[in-house]
Amino acid sequence: MAKDKEFVKEITPQSQDFSQWYLDVIRKADLADYAPVRGCIVFKPDGYELWERCQAGLDRRFKATGHRNAYFPLFIPESLLLKEVEHVEGFNPELPWVTEAGGEKLTERLAVRPTSETVIGEMYHRWVQSYRDLPILINQWANVVRWEKRTLPFLRTTEFLWQEGHTAHRTEAEAREEVMRMLDVYRDFIETDLAIPVIPGRKSESEKFAGAVETYSIEGLMKDGKALQAGTSHFLGQNFSHVFDIQFLDDDGQRKYVWTTSWGMSTRVIGATIMVHGDDRGLVLPPRVAPLQVVVVPILKKGQDDVLTRAQAIADGLRGVARVRLDDRAEYSPGWKFNDWEMRGVPLRVEIGPKDLEKNQAVIARRDTGEKLFVSLEGLDATVSNLLETIQKEMYERAKAFMAGSTRQAETFEQLADIIENQRGFVRAGWCGDAACEAEIKEQTKATIRNIPLELPKQGPGRCVKCGHEAKHEVLFARAY
Repeated sequence: MAKDKEFVKEITPQSQDFSQWYLDVIRKADLADYAPVRGCIVFKPDGYELWERCQAGLDRRFKATGHRNAYFPLFIPESLLLKEVEHVEGFNPELPWVTEAGGEKLTERLAVRPTSETVIGEMYHRWVQSYRDLPILINQWANVVRWEKRTLPFLRTTEFLWQEGHTAHRTEAEAREEVMRMLDVYRDFIETDLAIPVIPGRKSESEKFAGAVETYSIEGLMKDGKALQAGTSHFLGQNFSHVFDIQFLDDDGQRKYVWTTSWGMSTRVIGATIMVHGDDRGLVLPPRVAPLQVVVVPILKKGQDDVLTRAQAIADGLRGVARVRLDDRAEYSPGWKFNDWEMRGVPLRVEIGPKDLEKNQAVIARRDTGEKLFVSLEGLDATVSNLLETIQKEMYERAKAFMAGSTRQAETFEQLADIIENQRGFVRAGWCGDAACEAEIKEQTKATIRNIPLELPKQGPGRCVKCGHEAKHEVLFARAY
């Protein structure tokens, strides 16, 4: 067919240039395009549907833990931001400001939302009067703007989509429980739905969220050996409640300040999904979030309407167990379609031709392994349903094995530097807790402490990989996005 010649050119191999491979896949799989504004992207339907499925998986979990959705303004008065000095200093380099509207200068600058702790703090000050008003468990789905110097689609853009949870509690214990609960919600979502293994842990002081008492994160490992922070949960203590005077009358008759948290996950998890599972042929999508789970491709020859009729019946029969499309486009050959759907990461392809009809069978191709299976048309829906679950599970297991094989131990700075430069991945090492040692390691290796893991088995106290003094923590180092 004439249009076969227009099929996409070869994607840059991961081993040749991983960053270019990533950009090639996003463009050729039709996930996003660059917008006219620097650092912004347009989500095309497949890319946005990926985000919608992430939203659905997270939203279901949020509501199961008692949270409700609300929405707060995009614009934040400068006076609110200035109330929390550490917070505004942390975001000030990335803040865009509105100074004029309606042809007039504004009496007060308005920041375009980088995050919402300040405006939500102001509202909680109005809403909280008594202990009976607590807890407040609110999430919002929103866009935020941070004027990044270096951008990368999905991972780091000037405007991005996310959710941000903001809660207020009567006691410190309740707030801390919330922080860990939501961290585990994130871990469950990204491992169960996105098939990405992560390591939960606490951030170092230098890496924590501006204005937080403690920040916790889940860290994943991409195929190029770089880490990616996939979600964060912050214990804000009473920092924001003092600043915004969020007090309540307790049942003992005393006025007290609330304890607050915030937590967020963004569209960077789409980038993580691409980089953890993709290969040189393009996307490999976990079935739970794939916009399309099964494509049915009829192998047609002129005059064989019975094949197309049966292919339509197969697609219709599978709609109860999967998101299905029949690719009956006459202008493309079956081979072109195979390559196109593989590049787009569709988990399963069902092929049906004249010989298959004679044998009452279909050919099923797995995107993740490339394996082809000859299966009976009887009970095809159950076969497809089981295969999708198998693919989801095995994608997670492969990613977990990769992370385990790319996590190494370092006893000395020389070992740490060598692993970071020549092998990449996570490096487990002792750290004395001194920010100076942390900063020197970052300057000399470009690696940061990703977190202080909560779950990794301990190797004993050991020594600091930099200064040699007794280590207070065993931490994960890596270069990161």
